[in-house]
Amino acid sequence: MIQSMTGFGKAFVQLPTKKITVEIKSLNSKGLDLNTRFPSVYREMELGIRNKIAQNLQRGKIDFSLFIEITGEETSSKLNIPIIKGYIHQMKEVVGQADETELMKMAVRMPDALKTERDEVDETEWHQIEAVIHEALQNICNFRISEGKSLENEFLLRIENIRRLMNEASSYDGERVETVKTKLRTALEELKTTIDENRFEQELIFYLEKYDTTEEKVRLNNHLNYFIETMNSTDANGRKLGFIAQEMGREINTLGSKANHAEMQKLVVMMKDELEKIKEQVLNVL
Repeated sequence: MIQSMTGFGKAFVQLPTKKITVEIKSLNSKGLDLNTRFPSVYREMELGIRNKIAQNLQRGKIDFSLFIEITGEETSSKLNIPIIKGYIHQMKEVVGQADETELMKMAVRMPDALKTERDEVDETEWHQIEAVIHEALQNICNFRISEGKSLENEFLLRIENIRRLMNEASSYDGERVETVKTKLRTALEELKTTIDENRFEQELIFYLEKYDTTEEKVRLNNHLNYFIETMNSTDANGRKLGFIAQEMGREINTLGSKANHAEMQKLVVMMKDELEKIKEQVLNVL
């Protein structure tokens, strides 16, 4: 079963004084490109979470965000009372007696009047947040699986289209032989020379071998089957499917170079178009 690298997962938990929301977005990428956004209070937990994301999502351009929304009376900023008193005392020395309310308003705007205390991560709270992160990861994995099913249907359609076009191209094999045979005989007749029919047949067979596409069709058919087999296996991945698609392209190109027939060339072009659609979507496979 294949999975898409594109996905989105979201989960949240309501704690006594805050709401924690986790969002994970993923797009296709050659490797793991992970960007995380953490509040400073949980920064020490970032490395462990990055490892967990990497294990679950493996590849893709991934954006992880953890948001805090304060819903209760909680603040980490407090008045730095000794500093504020010091400012007020200095201002009194400058201006003499003055309205202390006005001095207070001025003092709290001065540098270091507020101090931010770094909260320690509560273990119970962090366990709840880890559960939310796990839920968001499950949601994005389910999203990827769902998108993978859509990709699978797309691949099956394109594979069968290529197979149908290949079989249709085979219907021109007899016509190609007669066309080559007619061209050779016409050319010999124009030379107005007597020919040995046995020798002519031998040369014709040798000439037609250059245009025989049986091996290419057999190999292409095998590649089509292998693509489906790999897609349905437990170790399916985009890189492997991409390599198989490249091999399919080689056989289709060889068919085109050997076609020597206008209608068959048109079918080869259509096969290439179907293959390009496969290659585009393979880039989204995990």
